[in-house]
Amino acid sequence: MTQGPFDREGFEPGRGPLYLQFQRRIADAIASGRLAPGDSLPPEREMAVLTGLSRVTVRRAVQELVALGQLVQRRGSGTFVARKVERLEQALSLLTSFTEDMARRGRSVESRWIRRGLFAPTPQEVMALGLGSSDGVARLERVRLSDGVPLAIERASLPRHVLPHPEAVESSLYTVLAEQGLRPVRAVQRISATNLTEEDAALLHVSPGVAGLAIERISYLPSGQVIEFTRSLYRGDAYDFAVELKSAPDTDRRFP
Repeated sequence: MTQGPFDREGFEPGRGPLYLQFQRRIADAIASGRLAPGDSLPPEREMAVLTGLSRVTVRRAVQELVALGQLVQRRGSGTFVARKVERLEQALSLLTSFTEDMARRGRSVESRWIRRGLFAPTPQEVMALGLGSSDGVARLERVRLSDGVPLAIERASLPRHVLPHPEAVESSLYTVLAEQGLRPVRAVQRISATNLTEEDAALLHVSPGVAGLAIERISYLPSGQVIEFTRSLYRGDAYDFAVELKSAPDTDRRFP
């Protein structure tokens, strides 16, 4: 008979640390489908009673699986089998919006608004957008979902005179800007690795501390004017960013 992940029998000290044995049991149950995406695990105390293991051992096994992205912990809700997310490859050579990226793949797009409105600029926004201290900014903060799965958090800032009515943006910011003849034509992006805070992880339905990608984008009009300053957080398990590289024209001559 197949060993259940929470059975008491079958743990043997000679087969390696007990937390690893329990970790393998849960991982095997996920791989075989006995634990399906979205299924909840019993509380830590209950798992310890069922398996005969200490709570410390159970906790370590669960934390290892959370770090591997196989389990997700939600504060106040419990521990769940992580839903499988299709990895998306995003080219860095094109200046496109999230809506356009997903539309090219034939996927649906949805926004869950955190907030949008007009605000006094922060020092970082003043510097990035080239504003005066008395100027205002339009802020758009939302979770971006594709096919119902939260993939990214976008926090966009624009000069107030560019977007005096932030509530006009329902889906694509770039579509609204294009209607005004203000769509950006180039941008500078910086990408760095980060660990998601508890607040951001909850918005993306992942565990706190998991790996993410932080992207800062400053976009420009043909005139060179800065029009957009966006800071985004992407799920590390969902995105690969790709860029094509070419050798410099004189590389072969200088380095035979």
